[in-house]
Amino acid sequence: MGRILKIAAPFVALGALTAGGLMSPAFGASPQAGAKDFASQCAMCHTHAAGARSGIGPNLFGVVGRKAGTLAGYSYSSAMKSAGFDWSSQKLEAYLTKPQQIVHGNKMPYAGLGDAAKRADVVAYLATLK
Repeated sequence: MGRILKIAAPFVALGALTAGGLMSPAFGASPQAGAKDFASQCAMCHTHAAGARSGIGPNLFGVVGRKAGTLAGYSYSSAMKSAGFDWSSQKLEAYLTKPQQIVHGNKMPYAGLGDAAKRADVVAYLATLK
């Protein structure tokens, strides 16, 4: 039994790492499912195509890695402008869970996406928008 674990361990470790060397909260998530969840949960307020104008919420194309509250041409709340973080996959997952807890006073009228698998899928989809 010990021999099997020694052989399998490197493959498990490699599969659990992202390019940055960190565990991914969206490991096993489906960007394709995330696109569908985005359409039903997010697209009524957010655009997501390169160069598209923002809607009620900011355009989310390129959001992963972007500093919060900085998309040119969008009128952010003062809370979001002063959030002081970059949108990582982990931060997006936390934000989509309970937006007001992550950025208290933000103007997004969304209670959060309660389904962890759907959140992971949406974040995986957003990460493809580059």
